Amino acid sequence: MIRMFLVLTFAILSSPARPADAPSTSTHRITPLKDATFAQDDDVKCLQGALENGNPDTGPSTFLLKAPAGCQVAPHFHTAEEQLIVIRGSVTTGMQGMRDVTLTAGGVAVMPGKAVHWFSCSGREPCLMAVTFNQKYDIVWVDAAAAGKSAAPPAQH
Repeated sequence: MIRMFLVLTFAILSSPARPADAPSTSTHRITPLKDATFAQDDDVKCLQGALENGNPDTGPSTFLLKAPAGCQVAPHFHTAEEQLIVIRGSVTTGMQGMRDVTLTAGGVAVMPGKAVHWFSCSGREPCLMAVTFNQKYDIVWVDAAAAGKSAAPPAQH
C-alpha cells in the first residue's frame, strides 16, 4: 500500500506542470478582431462571417458574424447544436414554441440540433456575434408561417 502511494506521488510530481508542455491535437490561434477575415454569407446577404476555428464541412466550427442594424435571418435549423454569444449590438432571437428575447453583449442562446430558430440585429447599431456548431454545419430553411413567425421576408442589405 505504501509502495503504491509512493509510486502515485512520484508520478504526479514528475508530470509536466505547465499546460504548454501537454500534447495538443487542436490548432492554436489568436486572432485580433481587426485581423478577422470576413466574407459575404452565401444565404443571408446582410451577414458577413469569419471562420475562426474548425472545419464546418467536416465537424465542429466557430464563426464570427457581423450584421448591420435591421438584418434578419429567417426561420431555419441545423443538424448541429448552435450556440450564439452576442459580442456587440442587440440581437433578437427566438425558437419555435418560445417567445423572442433580445440579447445584448454577453447574452447567450443555445439552439439544440433541429430546433427551428431565427434572429435579427434589432438595435440601431451593427451586431457582432460568435456562433459555434458542435458538428458539421448545415442549414435548412423553414417556412416562417409554419414556424409560427411573421411571414415577412428577411431584410436584404
